Amino acid sequence: ALETLKMFEKKDSRVKSAAATNLSFLYYLGNELEQATNYADLAVNSDRYNPAALTNKGNTVFANGDSEKAAEFYKEALRNDSLCTEALYNLGLAYKKLNRIDEALDCFLKLHAILPNSAQVLYQLASIYQILEDPNQAIEWLLQLISVVPTDPHVLSKLGNLYDTEGDKSQAFHYYCESYRYFPSNIEVIEWLGAYYID
Repeated sequence: ALETLKMFEKKDSRVKSAAATNLSFLYYLGNELEQATNYADLAVNSDRYNPAALTNKGNTVFANGDSEKAAEFYKEALRNDSLCTEALYNLGLAYKKLNRIDEALDCFLKLHAILPNSAQVLYQLASIYQILEDPNQAIEWLLQLISVVPTDPHVLSKLGNLYDTEGDKSQAFHYYCESYRYFPSNIEVIEWLGAYYID
């Protein structure tokens, strides 16, 4: 894939931008941040209105620890294409990292309207409500999430934990048992179930 895409580098700016965008993404997936950054720069310089190029550039900046600057690239990508779900999702993550929780929540709620069955979006919404110390809302989003991915042991144990925190031992027991059924090696779940049986 890398070799094929490198053949397009010499073409006109739109083709070059598309090829550089894909090369940047492949290097990013391979955790070669320097190469990913170089190709992200090339893609953005070849076509400043390419939302995928701007998103990739934001990703490389985010990976290098500059969440504020990454958010600017994601916002620019969204100005060029308001339905660029990748940019919107990553903007939400950047805001979350910057502790701008209300803005992160806004991003993920917009995404939920576009992608109502996205497991990642539902998880982020639940996570944000946990940060906002609203366990009831967090539980609601996690219940929606398990309707999409019913066998995810991490989500099931998270639900068990939230119910336990809320004092609902029977619901906590149910979700911890379900989590254990799908992944019997989680020590925290085993400890909770052991303590429950002792009680």
